[in-house]
Formats: sequence, C-alpha cells, structure tokens
Amino acid sequence: MPLPREPRTVPPPSDHASQSPPPRTCVPAGTARGVADQLCAYIDASPSPFHAVAEAARLLSEAGFVRMRATHHWPRDTKEVGRFLVRGGALMAWGSRSGCDPATPFRVVGAHSDSPNLRIKPSPCISRAGWDLLGVEVYGEPLLNSWLDRDLGLSGRVAVRAGDDPSGVDYRLIRVDEPALRVAQLAVHLDRGVNDEGLRLNRQTHLTALWGTGTTAADAPDFRAYLGDLTGHCPADVLGWDVMTHDLTPARRLGRVGDLVAAPRLDNLCSAFAGIRAVIDAVARPDGGQASVPVVVLFDHEEIGSVTERGGFSQLLPSVLERIVLGRGGGREDLLRALAGTMVASADMAHGVHPNYPERSEPDHPVHVNGGPVVKINARGRYATDAAGLAVFQLACEQAGVPMQHYLARGDMPCGSTIGPITAALTGAVTVDVGAPMLSMHSARELCGADDPAAYLAALTAFLTPV
Repeated sequence: MPLPREPRTVPPPSDHASQSPPPRTCVPAGTARGVADQLCAYIDASPSPFHAVAEAARLLSEAGFVRMRATHHWPRDTKEVGRFLVRGGALMAWGSRSGCDPATPFRVVGAHSDSPNLRIKPSPCISRAGWDLLGVEVYGEPLLNSWLDRDLGLSGRVAVRAGDDPSGVDYRLIRVDEPALRVAQLAVHLDRGVNDEGLRLNRQTHLTALWGTGTTAADAPDFRAYLGDLTGHCPADVLGWDVMTHDLTPARRLGRVGDLVAAPRLDNLCSAFAGIRAVIDAVARPDGGQASVPVVVLFDHEEIGSVTERGGFSQLLPSVLERIVLGRGGGREDLLRALAGTMVASADMAHGVHPNYPERSEPDHPVHVNGGPVVKINARGRYATDAAGLAVFQLACEQAGVPMQHYLARGDMPCGSTIGPITAALTGAVTVDVGAPMLSMHSARELCGADDPAAYLAALTAFLTPV
C-alpha cells in the first residue's frame, strides 16, 4: 500500500521570489561542468590576489600573450596575439588587433582579484596563556563566523633584500597549504546564549589565530624567521609582507547531481577567471570583434574601497588604454575618440535568492542560481548600468545563446557597489554591471551553480566580440 503523500506547502502569494521557477542556462551540461571544473582549478591555484594574477598570467602566456613591463618602452603592435601587464595583485590584458585604427574603441571586462579574509599584521607574534598566536587584521567585510574553527593556510608575497644590492628589493610568492593556523571559537558551555542571541565577535580580541603552544614570550616563534625559511632568506633580509590566510578545503562540485560549486573566493575569482578566459577566446575568434579591442582588467583592493595604486580608482586602466593608442601611432585626439565608443562590463558576482531567506530579495526580480548571467541595476548609482549598457549586454547574451537575469536590491535595504561606477567616471565609457548568481557571498566558502560559469564566460566573450 503506498504511503500517503505529504501535503504540498504553498508559499505565500507575496513571496514572488520563491514562486518563480528558475530559468535554465542554454549551455550544454557537459561543456558547462567542464568549465566549472576549470574554475575550481583556477581558484585552487589562487589563494591570494598575487597567485590569482600569476595564474592568469600563466594562462595568457600559454595562449600567446606577451608580458609587458610598465617601466619599459612598448614597441608598436606586431603580429602577437595580445599583451598583458602585471602590477602587484592586479593585471590587465588586451588583444593586439595589429593594423587597426588608433581610435578603435575598446570593449573592457573589469573584475577584481581580492576577496575578504584575515591578513597577518606587521608584528604578529603573541604568546598568551600557554599559546603561540598570530595577530591578524580583518580585510574587507568577511562573514567573520565562517572563518572560525577552520584549518587555515598562508599565502601572499614577501619582500626580500635583492642579493648584494643594498637598495634592491625582490618579491617572492609564498604558499603554505598545510594547516598552519586556526581561529578557535569559544565553547557553547562558556557562551550559553550564542545559539539564541547570536555570535558577537570583536575584531581585535576574538580573531587572533592559534599557531601552536608555548610557555613564555621568549619561546614564541618569529614570523619573520618563518617567512625567511619559506623564501630561503635570513630574517634580516625579510623586509615586509602581504600575507593572508586561506581556507584549505579545495573547490569542488557538489549536490545530488553535481550542479553546484562550493569554493572559497568565488567573489570575485569566478569573474576573474571568466574575464581572462573571455579575452583569450575573443582574440582567437575570426568571426567578430574587429571593430573593437578586447581588454580585461583585474583590479586589486576592491573589497577595501579601490583607492590604491592598483585599485579601481587608480590610473591603471586609463594609463594602459592611452599607451595602447600611442602604441598604434595615435595621439590624444585618438584616445578621446576611442573612449567615446568604449563599452565596459564591470564583472562582479551577484546575490541569488536564498531559499531560507527569500524575503531578503527584491520580490519582482528574483535571481536564480544556474539561471544565467545577471545585470545589476540601482537607481542611486551604486551600479553603473543604464539603458545603453543594459542593451549592449542583452545583445551579448542573445549572441551567446544564454538567458539574462536582473538584480535589484530591495528598496528598504542598502545596496553594495562595484568598480563599475568608478570605471565609468574615470573613462566616460558606457558601463554595465554584471555578474553570476551565488549564495554566501563573503563567506570563507561560497556557493554558485555549476552551469553559470560557462554561461557567464559565453556572455563576456560575446560582449568582447560583438558580431
């Protein structure tokens, strides 16, 4: 005898987000899952912005792009596939398009390489209550509770003295994929109200990372010497560091049929990966894009406001665009003409509807995971999208054969922002804010659909190569 069916729960009529069936992407599942696995490999290779840029540079070099140095003279464009420039944790790459008019406009995908995390202080070594600890500073706005009781590695770059040159500095990437640190949460027995009243963390006192055990301050290990061992230098030659923590759990697909991706740093390495792959694919396409120059830029420091020498407010993008025009024999007039026709897609991840909190999403504009790329719109200018940018990206999605979704924040909730408004203001270019849907943004471990990276990549490639 069959068991009686459970009664079907019907959502309340006002909850439009939970009623709307998620649209599906049009990318074949096999292709989509392959791109998702490539994304996971990119994320695993990129525990810090410096590693993310190094991995992007490797992919570009393998595709025939030539690395340029900012302090060197740039010769006229040749038959090379493209060029790229690295500035710390930032990178910019572009297709050569040799022989094109100096005033040819650009199609730019802008993303960022950094993610919220915990970063090691300049004088981090602490000995307290029989423990060896490292002092950390919160970078960006992470979900702090997600960093508790995790096995954490260390990654970033170290500045070291350059050989026999007393004034020279070299940089070494470091990566420790062994469980080096842990931020331990207080036991529930010592915080009885935590489950009912919520966890409250003090950024100064509650996030210090355990590094081992000791007895006195004199026994505490020296982090500078630790970095010296990693880089093969004596402690006196370690001049500084940009070192941060990363979660050691690898990126992977999950779900009943593997249709999700769980990974750290999806915001915004999914966009960085899609942007790099899009510019590589764009220069290889013979069927479009000759009317514009494809460009991708990965800024650093977006999570802390972008006001640095390699952030979105920097001269990285404007100065390199100008050098590209000059390298084609153009002048200031040609640059201004090129910028007048330039289009920018600011690529940053988007919030999908959370099934446990559907009321936090704008009810008439639900965004679904595995539902395709997202255009982000805000009437107060927190996103740069207007009708012109929206139309261009709609055409790109149609060209790519993928659906497009719209994201708006609820009118009674604050809205985040991106490099989109910054880039639009600095260049005067029509700019559209886009992304791929995800959950758990700014967690140590985030979630997106396994089909969306391929659809995102297809849309960005079409944006760079309109036909």
